[in-house]
Amino acid sequence: MTKTDIATRVYNHSWKLDPIIRSLIDTDFYKLLMLQMIWKLYPDVDATFSVINRTTSVRLADEIDEGALREQLDHARTVSLSKKEMIWLAGNTFYGRNQIFEPEFLTWLSNYKLPEYELSRRNGQYELNFHGKWMDTTMWEIPALAIINEMRSRTAMRSLGYFTLDVIYARAKARMWEKVQRLRELPGLRISDFGTRRRHSFLWQRWCVEALKEGIGSGFTGTSNVLLAMDSDLEAVGTNAHELPMVAAALAQTDEELRNAPYQVLKDWNRLYHGNLLIVLPDAFGTTAFLRDAPDWVADWTGFRPDSAPPIEGGEKIIDWWKKVGRDPKEKLLIFSDGLDVDAIIATYKHFEGRVRMSFGWGTNLTNDFAGCAPTQIDGLKPISVVCKVSEANGRPAVKLSDNPQKATGDAREVQRYLRLFGDDDRVDQTLVV
Repeated sequence: MTKTDIATRVYNHSWKLDPIIRSLIDTDFYKLLMLQMIWKLYPDVDATFSVINRTTSVRLADEIDEGALREQLDHARTVSLSKKEMIWLAGNTFYGRNQIFEPEFLTWLSNYKLPEYELSRRNGQYELNFHGKWMDTTMWEIPALAIINEMRSRTAMRSLGYFTLDVIYARAKARMWEKVQRLRELPGLRISDFGTRRRHSFLWQRWCVEALKEGIGSGFTGTSNVLLAMDSDLEAVGTNAHELPMVAAALAQTDEELRNAPYQVLKDWNRLYHGNLLIVLPDAFGTTAFLRDAPDWVADWTGFRPDSAPPIEGGEKIIDWWKKVGRDPKEKLLIFSDGLDVDAIIATYKHFEGRVRMSFGWGTNLTNDFAGCAPTQIDGLKPISVVCKVSEANGRPAVKLSDNPQKATGDAREVQRYLRLFGDDDRVDQTLVV
């Protein structure tokens, strides 16, 4: 792969538009897996996705020019799959399985383009929404977040000279390599790149992926970014996300259907996928509630991804549940991925070593760790907690409770209704950094 001088590329402002999204597969792999399921099983469901800046102290509408934002969003809507990408998706092996994507689905995807968006400003924030069929709107999540985060980085660095930029990237590279050196001391470590959504830029994510590939070797198991997986000959990794139980719950007509929603989507998932793709994301409405009511067959799945509880606390809770239902944790897999930095990865690894199989999805702290790299403080280089969540399905509000109330989303009255049904056990406020 041709190496790019990132500082030179950032400093060069001679282009009319420097597109942030240049490929439809510049997205996370789980989006494609979920999209196939939505296309196959829920083609008539409408779903709205909304961008939410949880770091309210940062006024995005003041930092990012609206006209430039619209240009990037508009350009993303022109992107479609290339012939090379289609051939790779059809012919590549994913999770040990050939032709994981059905030919009919790929035919539909070959004509897919991102749908229209709705953008306005309110109280210093952008209100960015995507309305339409679920199988159309779901693909906006990753490019919308990537565009916002990279535009914020570009704005912060626009006035900097070449040598200042060169120093910033040199410091960020040195910091990144120090992390790699610490991580490769862990024998048997399995870690992958989960950093697309809040990356500093596409070029920086690519540099980080190449550094991990060389620095950690076989312990680097792949990237969630489909384009980078294709271009770097890596595994594309990822399973499913909160939007599945959130939409299923929003569609529920009764309290009983609502309580059953997290398990119904797992049944749907199992109709299409198996093996190492059978990973449970238990915290949409609280991990304690999920484990309390989980059917016996859930224990036979490959593993869990505890996402919003502290990693050690969340992992212990799931291990206790496996033991309670008669399963050997040593045969199971825990995937840790929530806001991890190197210290958290090392502490979690050492805590669970020998007790359970582990994998780590490394996100924002991998692909957007520039704080303090500039000669003077630049707030725009600090990552923020911005998400794009499903906000309604078929006109009904969608809710996420989470193990961390700071991550809860949805209409306040609906949140209270969900809390009455699922309970509030073991949900603990934690400060959101990313």
